[in-house]
Amino acid sequence: MGRVGTEDPLQQHLILAGGGHSHALLLRRWAMEGHPSGVLITLVSRASTALYSGMVPGLIAGLYGRRETAIDLRRLCDRAGVRFVRAEITGLDPAKRELRLAGRPPLRWDRLSLDVGAVTPGSGGLAIKPLEPFLAWSESLAPGGAPCRVLGGGAAGVEVALALKARGLRVELVRRGDSLALGSPGANRAGERMLAAAGVALRNPDPEADVGVPADGPGPLVRCTGSRAPHWLAASGLPSDPATGRVFTEASLEVEGHPGVFACGDCGLVRSAPRPPSGVWAVRVAPVLAANLRRSLHGEPLRPWHPPRHALQLLGDGGAVDGQPRALAQWGSFCLGPSRWLWWCKAWIDRRFISRFQALAPMVEESPCRGCAAKLGAAPLRGALERLGVAAAGVWSADQGSPGGDDAAVIAGSLDQGLLLQSLDGFPALVGDDWLNGRLTALHACSDLWACGARVESVLALVTLPRGTAALQEEWLLQTLAGVLSVLDPLGARLVGGHTLEQRTTSEGLSLALSVTGRSEPGRFWAKGDLAAGDRLLLSRPIGSGVLFAGAMAGAAEPEWIDGALEVMAQSQQPLVELLAAHGCRACTDVTGFGLLGHLGEMLEAAAEPLRVVLEPQALPAFSGALELLERGFASSLAPANRSAWVELETGRVQAAALKAPLRELLIDPQTCGPLLASMPAAAAQAALAAVRTAGFPRAELIGTVVAAPA
Repeated sequence: MGRVGTEDPLQQHLILAGGGHSHALLLRRWAMEGHPSGVLITLVSRASTALYSGMVPGLIAGLYGRRETAIDLRRLCDRAGVRFVRAEITGLDPAKRELRLAGRPPLRWDRLSLDVGAVTPGSGGLAIKPLEPFLAWSESLAPGGAPCRVLGGGAAGVEVALALKARGLRVELVRRGDSLALGSPGANRAGERMLAAAGVALRNPDPEADVGVPADGPGPLVRCTGSRAPHWLAASGLPSDPATGRVFTEASLEVEGHPGVFACGDCGLVRSAPRPPSGVWAVRVAPVLAANLRRSLHGEPLRPWHPPRHALQLLGDGGAVDGQPRALAQWGSFCLGPSRWLWWCKAWIDRRFISRFQALAPMVEESPCRGCAAKLGAAPLRGALERLGVAAAGVWSADQGSPGGDDAAVIAGSLDQGLLLQSLDGFPALVGDDWLNGRLTALHACSDLWACGARVESVLALVTLPRGTAALQEEWLLQTLAGVLSVLDPLGARLVGGHTLEQRTTSEGLSLALSVTGRSEPGRFWAKGDLAAGDRLLLSRPIGSGVLFAGAMAGAAEPEWIDGALEVMAQSQQPLVELLAAHGCRACTDVTGFGLLGHLGEMLEAAAEPLRVVLEPQALPAFSGALELLERGFASSLAPANRSAWVELETGRVQAAALKAPLRELLIDPQTCGPLLASMPAAAAQAALAAVRTAGFPRAELIGTVVAAPA
């Protein structure tokens, strides 16, 4: 008999704060070679993608699409065995070794690496950094109108002005002095020639204006006035440059006076060898960062970084002159171009860099899906219960004559005075973010009570943690329970207790199960089977989460698809309970592991009289990317078991005209934090739909009609 649990527990927590170029290259290296053993690694980033700075001007100019320039950080973390946390960093406490996050508990570290980028200093107009708001604004621009003014005579200002000009906009560049600031007289003159050839006007600011911001002139103003580290970084107490806020480090990239804390990229500054904030230097420093993080974790001496004095800088014009892009090359005081062949070199270098991330091979091993898709299939569950003589998981009291099988079990009370309800749900962690997984699990479990028209009062938790040090297990438990409480606290519900277990190996992740207890209002209990002929079926939000996360595991899901699904899944559906009740809801269930068709079949099975449902396939709301992935053959690992529900279509109990293959698969896709499916009186259905959408569920739809079955 083999030994169980022989792996060493995780010993240390390394947090990568920020998704800059250095961290992206670090993750790629670990995806190829494996990361340090015995270490839990977490990347914290406000976005799930990182734009490659060298291609951003081309993106603004329309030469590249967003996907061509983006590094998928979530996918990169999956390949590297690193946890991904999407959150806004608001500060850090070096004494407590805590990274503070917006709207959630801080994360504790044993080692910390900072690569959090930069922001544009000053006020007025629109800042070029952070990039996301600027890009969202620039994508809405159309030719014509007042000229766009770009403030800043450095490389960023020149490239942004030329890129906007290439988009067909009228542009003028406002510089602070009498010349540009590209690093050398030769580069300044070449830059002026590029601007003149493109028809970009150059002017100096009003000397009376604040920090050089022009006070006059129509049209939008874009600030490209250099960069500084985020303000919270200097406020943390780490040693920093007063002018830029960049954190001072030793040549090893370790922050001065703070062992185990590293900084690089636009937020770090090696005091002995200062280099400007630039993607070029962030790329060059990545190998040293990788080596020194590993050495620090293993207690070995750190290596110094010896950067070259100069690095090649390539500045593109985005095709602003005649639609044929050109580039300017600079090495120290030497300058060449602009020319088309230099642009070809720049484009080749940029595409080669980004392809190193986008060409990463997907996971080879076949892994079962997580979340609710990890549940047991319907056939073995039904078979076991039938052999035990158990009619269903949830049962009314026998004197009330319910057939059972509702989303929550009635454990006390009466319909006239209100019922005490209980349910149990849980699954292996769907995401690597413990706080978010706790929130999703709580929303998923509470949904059983909401589907019965009840409110949640108390919760018991069963948490199974990976093997690790006591400090790490404390952190996992805290983050998980904080995620649960983020759902319960607004409801006035209590976490009254629970139990913890430990996995036998470090490869097994965290899992969470919740027992949820609540109470219904007197006279209200939405049983699954209380539909009536003529009712309309209301689905509160999209479906397709199962195939999206299956696609993500295979590296086939776009990052914006996963982001969009998680934002919807993390939204509480508790406000819908009173709203549906006000519009006369008769029956309800939540769509989870057995998919829409499986749970709809349960409603029909429980009905007191023979009924059928006529679905409207064109009305089915699907998450972005779900149908595309189904069309390409992706499916959740629970989908094959769920296909037994197709019997509803084959027998005609559920009718759906012109049901094509992707929609047929969508009907059996397992859902985590899935929508509520409510049977509404026909006269109130449209008003209920409008109210649900107004309440923050804009993709709710009426997806079908209940009809009497033929005699």
